[in-house]
Amino acid sequence: MSSSAHDITGVPAKTDGGALRPETLAVHPPRVEITGSTPLGVPLHQGHVFAFDSADALADAFTDPDTFLYSRMGNPTVRALEDAVARLEGGTGALSYASGMGAISGVLHTLLSSGGHVIAQRCLYGGTYAVLTDLAARWGVDVTYVSGTDPEEVRAALRPKTRLLYLETVANPTTRVADLPALAAVAAGAGVPVAVDNTFASPLLCRPLDHGADVVLHSATKYLAGHADVLGGVAVFKDPALQRRVRAHAVEQGAVTDPFAAWLTLRGMQTLPLRVERQSASAATLAARLAAHPAVAAVRHPSLADHPDRAVAARLLPAGGGGVISADLAGGRDAGRAFVEAVRVASLSVSLGDVRTLVMHPASTSHRQLDAQALEAAGIGPGTIRLSVGIEHVEDLWADLAQALEKAAANAA
Repeated sequence: MSSSAHDITGVPAKTDGGALRPETLAVHPPRVEITGSTPLGVPLHQGHVFAFDSADALADAFTDPDTFLYSRMGNPTVRALEDAVARLEGGTGALSYASGMGAISGVLHTLLSSGGHVIAQRCLYGGTYAVLTDLAARWGVDVTYVSGTDPEEVRAALRPKTRLLYLETVANPTTRVADLPALAAVAAGAGVPVAVDNTFASPLLCRPLDHGADVVLHSATKYLAGHADVLGGVAVFKDPALQRRVRAHAVEQGAVTDPFAAWLTLRGMQTLPLRVERQSASAATLAARLAAHPAVAAVRHPSLADHPDRAVAARLLPAGGGGVISADLAGGRDAGRAFVEAVRVASLSVSLGDVRTLVMHPASTSHRQLDAQALEAAGIGPGTIRLSVGIEHVEDLWADLAQALEKAAANAA
């Protein structure tokens, strides 16, 4: 390799005192700085701490978010992920977290305080519901749940102490589609920020900031990373001032993304457009077939003509309804449990957005925190199953689902 290909930096092998001893050289390996070429992949900066040439520069770094000091406060690989997701969502910036719940909790704990009030969509991810319930019990935060489809319902719920409207683009697991522009307009008129969990849609199908949201949340574990090999979350912001406010809490709470997890997520995101297109198309095909099957009582996917939010989905999700299907099996709880245990190509798993097709029974897993009354209010029945469609061939998936449905029907009988 020619000397112009890279520069060697770091502690030299010799100092004014002579050659350094092996014990010192082992601790201070040389660093290669690339010149004359650019790596195609984002470099993995696994080191957690950064050194400086002067005391003043180190001191200034504590108050400068653009200077890398300590990976809890910022890391080049993590920053690359934050910038990538912010660009996809059309935001001014983003913060990356160790998990989707880290991002959700970070935003909720920043914007809500004792005695405050939040309006939340009734059908929420169970983890989000659990955080809101905990905030209500410990901090006295008052929560009003609304359908997420009626702007007047939000208007009637507003109070002087309302601090947040919380929505999901596509609800988990019912696939109800929130009318983001109409709901956000009501909140904006009252000066209330809007946070939207966009995990189910991904920025390839919907960009909530374009429809009035102030914060967009993702479980990066799902569609963004997409390969069941990483845990992460991201919050994207419209207003830099709000991002700085949330960042201050994130730094102190420490629920930040590991650089390797950020690197894996960035690698997964390179195929996000291809995966989402395939998953969304296959889900539409499978939803139509499930709707015609005698063992299925009801199917919910935004592509279906009888979906209650079909018109809203056509406006907000013009490129496809996403890869998640919710279905109620005619045999109830026994059929639902039998179905998820009978699949062979699909996997019984609690996650979604993976390249593999995943099935689950929400009442006993993701929404186990909800009692029977809350489950009913959220539109989740005892026989509801959630199907996250992967990128396998759609005919192989249908054959698997069909045989599982037959076994579920026999078990329920």
